[in-house]
Amino acid sequence: MSVIVLDRDGVINYDSADYIKSADEWIPLPGSMEAIARLCAKGYKVYIATNQAGLARGLFTSADLEAMHQKLQSLVQDEGGEVSGIFFCPHHPDEHCLCRKPQPGLLDQIQTHSGISIRGMPFVGDSLKDLQAALAINARPILVRTGNGRKTEARLGELTSPVEVFDDLLQFANQQEAIPGSSA
Repeated sequence: MSVIVLDRDGVINYDSADYIKSADEWIPLPGSMEAIARLCAKGYKVYIATNQAGLARGLFTSADLEAMHQKLQSLVQDEGGEVSGIFFCPHHPDEHCLCRKPQPGLLDQIQTHSGISIRGMPFVGDSLKDLQAALAINARPILVRTGNGRKTEARLGELTSPVEVFDDLLQFANQQEAIPGSSA
């Protein structure tokens, strides 16, 4: 079994400098639900790793975040896919926790939960923090140009490893090989 990890805001849904604070504000990017369903059909387990400092800032509640994630799950299921788990960092950046990207804590949690090593597995993000977290755990850093991706692309020279770049999550999903024995 193989795992693909996705960042949330800017990769799966539209991002906002003012934070996404409710299920009504959580709006999927074009093709992102189809992309997740395609990855599932190709035999991948899809996990999400997302920083959610808005919780610590008091901008939304745990119930609001749960409603956003239920909406995400429901829309992915409508396309025939499944998100195997959503892992989030609720901490303020000043707390210097181990789970806030670029730290690899969320990815460690996904490895523990799935029982699958993320080493060499794709981690798709739109920020330098996402790519740094991937590199910290020896995952395969993937950048999409949605969200903050175009700004991040201009900073790829700051990284010591190559990064694959795609226009969006659907382009990435379409170029992934099916895992032998999957239904794709």
